[in-house]
Amino acid sequence: MIWNETKECMTREELKSLQDVRLQRLVDRVYHNNEYYRKKMQELGLEPGDIKGVDDIEKLPFTTYVDLRDTYPFGLASVPKSELVRLQASSGTTGKPKVAVYTRRDIDIWAEVVARCMAMIGITRDDIIQVAYGYGLFTGGLGAHYGAEYLGALVIPMSTGNTKKLIDMMIDCEVTAIACTPSYLLHVAETLRDQGLLDKIKLKYAICGAEPWTDNMRAQIEEMLNIKAYDIYGLTEIMGPGVATDCEYHAGLHIWEDHFYPEIIDPVTMKQLPEGETGELVITTLTKEGMPLLRYRTKDLTSLRYEKCKCGRTMARIQRFKGRTDDMMIVRGVNVFPSQVEAALLTVDGCTAHYMIIVDRIGNEDTFEVQVELEDRIWAQEGFNEAAYAAKVQSVIRQIVGLKAKVTLLHFNDLPHSEGKSKHHEDRRKLYA
Repeated sequence: MIWNETKECMTREELKSLQDVRLQRLVDRVYHNNEYYRKKMQELGLEPGDIKGVDDIEKLPFTTYVDLRDTYPFGLASVPKSELVRLQASSGTTGKPKVAVYTRRDIDIWAEVVARCMAMIGITRDDIIQVAYGYGLFTGGLGAHYGAEYLGALVIPMSTGNTKKLIDMMIDCEVTAIACTPSYLLHVAETLRDQGLLDKIKLKYAICGAEPWTDNMRAQIEEMLNIKAYDIYGLTEIMGPGVATDCEYHAGLHIWEDHFYPEIIDPVTMKQLPEGETGELVITTLTKEGMPLLRYRTKDLTSLRYEKCKCGRTMARIQRFKGRTDDMMIVRGVNVFPSQVEAALLTVDGCTAHYMIIVDRIGNEDTFEVQVELEDRIWAQEGFNEAAYAAKVQSVIRQIVGLKAKVTLLHFNDLPHSEGKSKHHEDRRKLYA
C-alpha cells in the first residue's frame, strides 16, 4: 500500500522526527549541489551542520519568484541534468515562466501525493476520471493524470477546449470523477443544464484546483451536479497539484507534511506566526531532488491548524485562503480580495459566480465597480426591480468588503466563461501611473 511509509495517523512527535531528518538531508543536498543556495547560506554564515531540524528552519533563507527568475531555467537544479526527466512551467502570461524540473523519484512522489488526495475524497481503482486540466507545461493535466493512474483509476485525458466532446465522453463512458478548475466545472454544469443532460451523467466526485473558490461556489456546483466537490492545492514551483486537499469535512486542506513543510509568516516582518493567525504560506520541499526549494514564499494568505481532524488525520490543515498578496487591491485604503467579493455575491439569491471587479481612478479618487451575472430566472421575475436588486447586492458587498461598490447587473453569458483559469479583477489604475 502506498500509505505505509507515511502513516497518515502518526503522532506529531513521530512526524517531527521524520521532518527533522529530511530537512537535514535537504539542506546538505542544496548546500553541496547548488551554488546559488550555497552562496545564500554562506551570506548568512550558515553551514549544513547548523540545521538540526525544523526548529532551526527560521535560520534558512527564503526563496521567492525573484530567485526563480534570476536562476531561470536550471539555476536551482540540485542534480546533474542527466538525472532530470521532466520540465514543467507555470501558466503565467508575462515575463519568464516559473520552471520546475523533476527526477524520476520526484515524479513518483508527485504521483503518490496526488493519489493520496484522490483516495482521501473517495476515488478508487473502480472509478473513471476525466482530467480536464490543460496538458503540456502546466502541471495540472499531467499531475492529475499520473496520480489517477498511480491509484489505478481509468483516466480519460480530456484537457480543455472542447466542452461538447467532454460532455459526450462523460455520458458515453459513464465518468464518475473529474479533475479541473472550479470555474470550468461550473461552465460544464451550466452547459449540461442548458442542454437538459444533467440526468444522463454518472458523476460522483470532482477534485478542483488551480484557482481560488468559495464554499458557496462549491455548494452551487454540488447542487447542480448532485456530486461531492473537493479542493486540491499545489504550485508548479513546489511540485504541482497534490500538495494538499480537503477531506469530507471541508475543514481545511490536509497538507502532506512528510514531503512539504509549511510555515505561516508575517509578509512584512517575515517572522513566523503562531497557529491560527493569518499570514503568508511558506513551503519547504523536504524530499524533492530535482529542484528543491527552501522556505518558498507562495504569496497565498492563510493560516494553519494542527489539531486532529474529525476524519482522523493528523497532518496540518491549511485554512480557507484569504487571497494572495499579489491579488490584493488597496481601494480607498481598504484591502480588497476577489474571494471576499465572490463570497458576498453568492449569498444573494440569483447571483452567479461569474463576476468582474473593476478598479479605476478618476482624478484622485478610486472607483470600485462589481459586474455580476444573474440567473435568467431573476431577470424573468414579474416586476423585477433592477435598482432594488443592485442596491441589495451593494449592501452585502459593503458588509463583507467594507466598501461601497457600483453594482452592474448582467445577463447570463455577458462575461466570458473561461474553460481555464478565470480572471475576476482588473485594476486599471496602473494606466495612470
